[in-house]
Amino acid sequence: MCGIVGYIGKRSAAPIILDGLKRLEYRGYDSAGLALLNESGELVVRRASGKLRNLEEAVRERPVSGTFGIGHTRWATHGRPTEENAHPHCGANRDVVVVHNGIVENYLPLKQKLEAEGHKFISGTDTEVIAHLIEKNHNGNLEEAVRKAVKQLTGVFALGVISKSDPGKIVGARSGPPAVVGLGEDEYFLASDVPAILSHTRDMIFLNDGDLAVLTANGVQLTDFDGRPVKRQVSHILWDPIMAEKGGYKHFMLKEVFEQPRAVRDTMLGRVSQETGLVYLDEVNLTPEEFRGFQSIKVVACGTSWHAALAGKFMIEKLARIPVEVDYGSEFRYRDPIIDESVLTVVISQSGETADTLAAQREAKQKGSKTLAVCNVVGSMITREAVGTLMTHAGPEIGVASTKTFTAQLTAMFILAMHLGQARRGGDDPELRAMAQELLLVPGKMETVLSNDSYYEELARALFKATDFLFLGRGVHYPIALEGALKLKEISYIHAEGYPAGEMKHGPNALIDESLPVVVLVTRDPGSQESYLRYEKTLSNIQEVKARGGIVVAVACEQDVAEVKKVADHVISIPSTSELLLPILEVVPLQLLAYHVAVRRGCDVDQPRNLAKSVTVE
Repeated sequence: MCGIVGYIGKRSAAPIILDGLKRLEYRGYDSAGLALLNESGELVVRRASGKLRNLEEAVRERPVSGTFGIGHTRWATHGRPTEENAHPHCGANRDVVVVHNGIVENYLPLKQKLEAEGHKFISGTDTEVIAHLIEKNHNGNLEEAVRKAVKQLTGVFALGVISKSDPGKIVGARSGPPAVVGLGEDEYFLASDVPAILSHTRDMIFLNDGDLAVLTANGVQLTDFDGRPVKRQVSHILWDPIMAEKGGYKHFMLKEVFEQPRAVRDTMLGRVSQETGLVYLDEVNLTPEEFRGFQSIKVVACGTSWHAALAGKFMIEKLARIPVEVDYGSEFRYRDPIIDESVLTVVISQSGETADTLAAQREAKQKGSKTLAVCNVVGSMITREAVGTLMTHAGPEIGVASTKTFTAQLTAMFILAMHLGQARRGGDDPELRAMAQELLLVPGKMETVLSNDSYYEELARALFKATDFLFLGRGVHYPIALEGALKLKEISYIHAEGYPAGEMKHGPNALIDESLPVVVLVTRDPGSQESYLRYEKTLSNIQEVKARGGIVVAVACEQDVAEVKKVADHVISIPSTSELLLPILEVVPLQLLAYHVAVRRGCDVDQPRNLAKSVTVE
């Protein structure tokens, strides 16, 4: 969600940086700042919590000047959204200043080592560690200091760095989050997204992972992290403003699918301790004693959010050992549900304005139940009426078919399940600690899945003429089968059904013939015997489909691909992880398959017929 803007040239840098940050406001943020080197060679930093207008006011009250600098809008991850934690961050001697998108996963051991060497930290962020590392290695050559520092970092990052002892340059680096360099006339720009600088130049260089860019008034030099020169194509951007927001993707949906690792990472950051594995959810406004007092949980949602709710049922019951019932918002209040103060009601809504879910929430409150909102929009009606909130940090989602909000909801439900488990088990627990460590690895594994996009496109070419699809899954994977079917039907207009794999003999077998693609989720947790038994049963379901001539598309974990290939026509490989986290990975290929099928069929992917992004009437 964070945004980076840098400028070096002949003009005053501050107005250009502030304008660029405004153009990145759609990404979401809770603080902002900028840093410039003025004519006297002083490093000047201005920061403010809250909206960008607060930073503009700070600059008006204490003007800054200079022809190069960097700016940032921050969404809090490590550390609260305060002025102290806002970017840019300085090193110990205020020689180096850094803006950063992403997360430094090993910041704690790095920070401890630096503190042992005498470094003093003033913020609660992981970014400050980067500034100290660069400054520690700095001997007059900023880019060389940055190279040494990034090699010590584990995680993902996009950086913008300036230094008063090596003036007249901006160093940018990318490993994960996007970064783009803009080429103007005797001026150059660094940004996290094209819209920030599109009003100044249309000539862009998109940095690859492992690229380091040095911007000076004389031009741009690109190298890898080892200092070897690299060449990148200059792209001339012809987008209109809407296309600029798409970031170069053909459709918003595709952009949002590829934003999922960031959405999942942002949803968990600041909530799951890398050091202890404990989960902190201050915003839910419920004490551990209150969580222990609930006798059951109702989860209410609609559409894609209902599928996240159903997956959440498996997560909560497994980790917290409390009964969970899942309801459609549109049905809940019409059946006079049995509910009282002993029941916690969790309402899930991307927009926070879904009429059916809001009505269900009010019904639950009227009957004495406390309600907890899982939502992507701060200040929405559902969040205002809930006792507490668990915000997903997916960012604005424009495509009607929910993608990144769904995986963010799955992440939020898993975090909630862990938090409930902590409260009910009593603090630190080895199983929950191991789960937390697995969760921290999920965004990187999602990026692995996304790297195979060309395969999903090829698969769509073979299947797009089908008139029906069947999606199968067992246990926590059944909700993902439902979601895969929903994605396909809503954007490609192909009839599709999701079904529990064990129910094949109770009807769906009658539909199978040589023209029916059957997508089967046959993933497993390699460390779980229970998961292996489910895997074996699902393999049997695949054999049933093949015996009746069906076309099998299997989603399997990498260690099982060779075995699954023996019985399936097409196999999609994903990394393995814990059973309850596999849904976050396995839904991604289903989204991309639906997308490419819809494109092949000439459908309006972002605005499918008869559907709206937010259902605000019953």
